[in-house]
Amino acid sequence: MPVLSMLLSCVTAKVKRAAIHGRVVQGLCLLLFLALPLLAHAADVRATLDRGTVQMGETVTLNLHVTGGSGSVAMPDLTPLLQDFDILGRSQSSSLSIVNGRSSSELVVGVVLQPRHAGMLTIPALTVAGARTAPLQLQVAPSNPAAAAAMHRSVFMEAQVAPQQAWVGQQLSYVLRLYYSGNITSGALDAPQIDGVQLSQVGGDLRYDAERGGRDYHVIERRYALVPQHAGTLAIPAVGFQGQALDPGDPDSFFGAGAPVSASSPPLTAQIQAPPADWGKAAWLPARALTLTLEGWPDANTPVRVGQPINLTMKLGATGLPVDTLPALSLPALQGATVYPDQPFTSTANDGPWLVGTRQRAFAVVPEQAGTLTVPATTLRWFDVTSGQPRTAEIPAHSITVLPAAGAAATPPQAAAPAVSSSPAVAASAPAVAAAPAGVQAHGTPWRWIALASLLLWLLSMLAWWLWRRRTVRGVGAAAGAGGATGDTARQLRQAFLAAARGSDAPAQLRSLLAWAQAERPAIQHPGALAAALADEAQRQAIAGLQRRCYGDAAATVASGDELAAAFKRGFAWRAADKADDDALPPLYPFKVK
Repeated sequence: MPVLSMLLSCVTAKVKRAAIHGRVVQGLCLLLFLALPLLAHAADVRATLDRGTVQMGETVTLNLHVTGGSGSVAMPDLTPLLQDFDILGRSQSSSLSIVNGRSSSELVVGVVLQPRHAGMLTIPALTVAGARTAPLQLQVAPSNPAAAAAMHRSVFMEAQVAPQQAWVGQQLSYVLRLYYSGNITSGALDAPQIDGVQLSQVGGDLRYDAERGGRDYHVIERRYALVPQHAGTLAIPAVGFQGQALDPGDPDSFFGAGAPVSASSPPLTAQIQAPPADWGKAAWLPARALTLTLEGWPDANTPVRVGQPINLTMKLGATGLPVDTLPALSLPALQGATVYPDQPFTSTANDGPWLVGTRQRAFAVVPEQAGTLTVPATTLRWFDVTSGQPRTAEIPAHSITVLPAAGAAATPPQAAAPAVSSSPAVAASAPAVAAAPAGVQAHGTPWRWIALASLLLWLLSMLAWWLWRRRTVRGVGAAAGAGGATGDTARQLRQAFLAAARGSDAPAQLRSLLAWAQAERPAIQHPGALAAALADEAQRQAIAGLQRRCYGDAAATVASGDELAAAFKRGFAWRAADKADDDALPPLYPFKVK
C-alpha cells in the first residue's frame, strides 16, 4: 500500500505540472495571436515641412508620412499645434509602388498651418498610427516691408538667394515667389539667365497661400540650384512674369479678354570666393555634408576561400553638390586578389532646396591565394561650407583571412574507407558520412537528414568529376598510361595551346593553357593556382589578362596572339620552391572557364 500511495502521488504531481505547463503554453500562444495584428500593421512614421522658412501671413504644409501601414489611419491629435499655429486645412493621399517585386505603400496626411507669431517655432512630436514623429523647426520671419508697399498690386514677385557669400563650386539656393490675387487664366514665368553659373531647377513648384498687408494672395514658389564657376560678384538679373488675369467686374473677361498682368523679381547679388590657396591638387569638393562608405564585408563567422568572390559596394553621397562634380569610385589593385568592378550607379536628388549627389558602385573581389587579404584605406578630402573647414572622409583599411579553396589543402584522415579509396576527396569524406546517421538517430531532427543528403550529393558529384577528368586525360593522350601524363601528352597539349593562342577565343585559350599545365602539374586546378606557381611575370600577366576577358571586361588589355604564344613558347617558368603535389585534394567545386 505505501508503494501504491507513492506511485499515485507521483502521477498526480506530474499531471498537475503538465496542466500548469499547458496553461502557460496556451497563454503564450494567446499573447502571440493578439500581437500578430500589431506586428503586421507596424508602420514607419515621419514628419516633414514643405519649407523651412516662411514669413508672417504665409502658410506652410506639415506632411505626416506613414510607410508600411495597412489602409487609412485616423487623423492624429493636432491640439499641440494650436499653441503657435492656426490649422487651415487637412488632407490625405496614398500611393503604392512595386520595385523589383517588392511592394511598398505610403499614406501622407497633410496639415496646412499658418504661424501666429514670428521667430523659431517648434512643430512638436505627434502620435500617428501608434508611433511618434520627431520634432521639427520652422523659421518665421516678419512681413517684408518692400512687399507690403506693393500690396496695391494684384501680382508681384519676390526673390531670395542663400547664402550671399559662397565658394566657387558651392551650390546656392535661388528662390522665386509669384504672388497673385484673384484668378490668373494664363501666364509664363521666365527662366533665370545667369552667366558663369550651372543652373538647374530643384523639385517642382510649391503652391500655398500668404497674407500681405491684410490681403490674401496665392503663391507659386520655384527653387533653383546655382553652382558658380568663377570667383567674384555674381549678378542675378530680374526674372519676369507675363499673364492674363480674370476681372470679375468685366463681362468680357469671361470670353477670353482678360486683363494683361506682369511682374518682375528684384535683381540680387552674391559674393563668390576662390578655393583656398593652400588646397593643393586634390579635387575641390565644397559640400554641406559628405559621406563615403564601403559595405559588404563578410563577418568573422563567415569563411572566405580562394576563388570565392567578395561582393562589396562603395557609396559616395554629398549634400550641396550635383553628381557630375563627384569623383569616380574605384578600388586599388590588391595583392593576392583580382577586382572586377560593376557598372556605376549615379543620381541627383534634392533635400529641400539642396541637391544631393550620389555615386554607387559594386565590386567583386576574387582572392587568388590563401593568407591575409588587405584592402588599404581610402580617403577623400572635401571642404565643409557650413563650418569653413577642410575635412576628410575615410574608409578604413580592412583585412580578412583567406582560406585555401575547399579541398585543396585538406589532409586525408588516418582511417579512410577502403571502398572509396580510388578518389582522395571521396575517401576524406567517408568518416563524416559514417558519423552522420548516429547524430540523426540521437537527435531525431530532419536537419540531420538534410545534411546527410547534401553530403551524399557532394560525394556523387566528386565521383562524377573524377570519372570525367580521368576520361578527359585518357582521351587527350592515350600514351599517358595509368601512371599520369607523359611527355608526349604534355607536348600535344602545348601544341594545342599555341594553336589556340593565335586565335581570338579567350575562353578556349585559357582552357587549353590550363589543360597543358595540369599535364605537368596535376595539382593545379584553376588559373589562380597556375599564376601563383609561375615565376615569370609576363606569364602571370598573360593569365590575368585572359581571366579579365573571360569575366566580360571588354576594356581589358590582352596580349596579341603572337605575344601570348611567345610568353609560353619555352614552357612554364615554374617557381623553384614549388613542387607538384599529386596527392593534393581537388577543389570542392572544380570548374572550367567557358
